[in-house]
Amino acid sequence: MARIGEMHKAIVRPSRPFIRWTTCARCVVVLAWISLSLLWCSVAWGASTPTQAVKETIDKVLVVLSDEALKDPTRAAERREKLEAIIAQRFNYEEMAKRALAREWKKLSAEKQEEFVGLFQQFLTQSYAGNIDGYSGQQVEYLKERLKGDFAEVQTKVVSPKAQIPLDYRLLKKNDKWGVYDVIIDGVSLTKNYRGQFSRIIKSSSFEALLDKLRSKTDLASSP
Repeated sequence: MARIGEMHKAIVRPSRPFIRWTTCARCVVVLAWISLSLLWCSVAWGASTPTQAVKETIDKVLVVLSDEALKDPTRAAERREKLEAIIAQRFNYEEMAKRALAREWKKLSAEKQEEFVGLFQQFLTQSYAGNIDGYSGQQVEYLKERLKGDFAEVQTKVVSPKAQIPLDYRLLKKNDKWGVYDVIIDGVSLTKNYRGQFSRIIKSSSFEALLDKLRSKTDLASSP
């Protein structure tokens, strides 16, 4: 996975990186992103608590990432496409987009909201799901669950021989389903990081400028 600064060249440099972007750290973000994308179906499979939902999905993701057949370089595109399809179907991009835009969200028409969600989804999918080769056996330890009404936080730790990185999932229950709306990596909120970047672009230019930057980023990532 590219450095956070490189990944966001089309936007602005974040004021603070999520973590030190070693190979292990890159794997952590990939693991977090892909595993969260499966969370909705884990509820359908019968997970009754946030922790059970997260654990069930991560276990399944680890199986995919550890599949030796899919590690064949000739199947790299197939592996990526499968993961991207899962992410596109399961991740609650709309809720995350609302939180990333904060007060700006309510100022937009329904059409602009839909357009932003679509671009944001493409940007995140291409930024994270396309970078899966760094996974090399990291495991997840489940530490604690905090529950308050329809909100929950599942605290975990990703462990490798070289590092132990805190990774927390924040969830919101809607229609009896637990869905992730934020990921906290080594104490830094994914949504908050984007919120700061997007806010600076809108204030210095306009919301349309933000859309243009996201379009540019997704177009470049889609180019051969």
